[in-house]
Amino acid sequence: MADEALFLLLHNEMVAGLYRAAEQGEGENGRCTTKLESMGFRVGQGLIERFTKDTARFKDELDIMKFICKDFWTTVFKKQIDNLRTNHQGIYVLQDNKFRLLTQMSAGKQYLEHAPKYLAFTCGLIRGGLSNLGIKSIVTAEVSSMPACKYFSGYSIISSFDNFSYQLHCALLLKSTDSEPP
Repeated sequence: MADEALFLLLHNEMVAGLYRAAEQGEGENGRCTTKLESMGFRVGQGLIERFTKDTARFKDELDIMKFICKDFWTTVFKKQIDNLRTNHQGIYVLQDNKFRLLTQMSAGKQYLEHAPKYLAFTCGLIRGGLSNLGIKSIVTAEVSSMPACKYFSGYSIISSFDNFSYQLHCALLLKSTDSEPP
């Protein structure tokens, strides 16, 4: 319980600190989101490396997505993804109806415009984890009502496996791409 509170406080302070520095002229708001996403990317890489060191190889993209939705999400956010959907063409949507990093904020629409900056770190977390599993992706997030969120991502395979594809909806959605995300 204490580690969860520390994570929430650290995350909130990272977001607040970066945006406070941007407001004081030390950076741009767009760069804040990029910095948060980059931090999440590195953390996601490290976590996936640690979580998968004793697991068998994933046989396909669905196994990877199930791992992300169950094991990875449970370890990081203390609950599984509420809903995983796919179009069977490489697109997955992960939906989390009570996303931990947004539950501290009001459930009303008044803070809806501030929600995306609290999701940038998690977008990087997912992208970093997928990167270490051999999938280059772009992950974005969407919030239509708090504290539910959706993640959208584009991907291309960078490993020796030729049958991986996926998407999340926290929702996380993946679309094919050949370009490297920021």
